[in-house]
Amino acid sequence: MSYPVTYYCPHCGAVVEIEREGYLADKSVTPYPLEGWTYADPHDSANASYESVDGIRFVCGEMPPESDVGQTETGIRWTGDQSNADDVENPTMTSPCDRTFYLSFVRFENGNEIEPQPDTDQVRIASDTAGPSKPNGPTSPDGPGGFRR
Repeated sequence: MSYPVTYYCPHCGAVVEIEREGYLADKSVTPYPLEGWTYADPHDSANASYESVDGIRFVCGEMPPESDVGQTETGIRWTGDQSNADDVENPTMTSPCDRTFYLSFVRFENGNEIEPQPDTDQVRIASDTAGPSKPNGPTSPDGPGGFRR
């Protein structure tokens, strides 16, 4: 049995309502996808049950081209409301903001809940072999007899 469930955009707070099965458990709503999760387009009627995916990829305010205001046959409706939750990135932003966000469902493997892995993209600030091993300061003037510290 499906139920109407509401979520809000983490960027601007725009509220979306979708019809989905009650057995699906939510993990999180984030402005980025979780690594290893697969996401469905909410306007794709082939994925209307969301059973074969790990979440839903929304574009804030996006409706299928053939729909008018209201709920589509895939069960999505932007309510026109705006959440004032503390974790909305920019509550004064124009809503809807047309930015992407992700609803991720809880995933299980062999009966155990899978925790999302941190992003594997690492930034290297400096190479281990390039550059000085310690900061170089100014050289001191020569002392008596050309002695240097």
